[in-house]
Amino acid sequence: MSQTWNDLLFAHWPIDVDVLRPRVPIGVELDLFDGHAWLGIVPFHMTNVAPRFTPALPWLSAFPELNVRTYVRVGHKPGVYFFSLDASNAVAVHTARAVFHLPYFTAEMHVDVSGGRVRYRSQRRGDSKSVFEAEYGPTGPASAPRIGSREEFLTERYCLYAADSSGRLHRLEIHHPPWPLQPADGIITRNTMADAAGIRLPDAIPLFHFSKRQDMVAWPMHRI
Repeated sequence: MSQTWNDLLFAHWPIDVDVLRPRVPIGVELDLFDGHAWLGIVPFHMTNVAPRFTPALPWLSAFPELNVRTYVRVGHKPGVYFFSLDASNAVAVHTARAVFHLPYFTAEMHVDVSGGRVRYRSQRRGDSKSVFEAEYGPTGPASAPRIGSREEFLTERYCLYAADSSGRLHRLEIHHPPWPLQPADGIITRNTMADAAGIRLPDAIPLFHFSKRQDMVAWPMHRI
């Protein structure tokens, strides 16, 4: 399938390994940088979401999404593990839960892009404690992350891992060009998304990066 990710913010916090280790499945190893595990909260909005050979449909193929994630590896292959994924499209949520074994939730979401700034709001349906509100935008030119850098570690990930209801691991491969990352600033006014996953964020300013657009393709998920 294909997807286009738009007006994306990477907000990252270093997290103690012992906090996250119990929250990833058996067989999945936390991937570390500078001795820390990392938690990312990633708001964006998607377009061009469609299976191969199928045209994108406006009422199904474009919607906001908000991810809470960390970085892992299985064997020697690094990837992403999601604690939650919120989206405004109920059809996409139910499909992703059933087909990809991912912890998707339906949310009321609003994205406004104006004057180079993004105003983003999400609240999970039926859960007033799972809220994210922020304003953010780029502060400099875009460039691909330097090999070996923290930015490369946090963003250049080409698969995701998920466990099904029986605890069996699955992997979904993706591909895209290197991220066109920009330095960014932002103000997060409300953020209980990590708390909803049972994770306490440190009292620290997050590391921000912005990307205006990324086009990607994904292959079917397969059991490891």
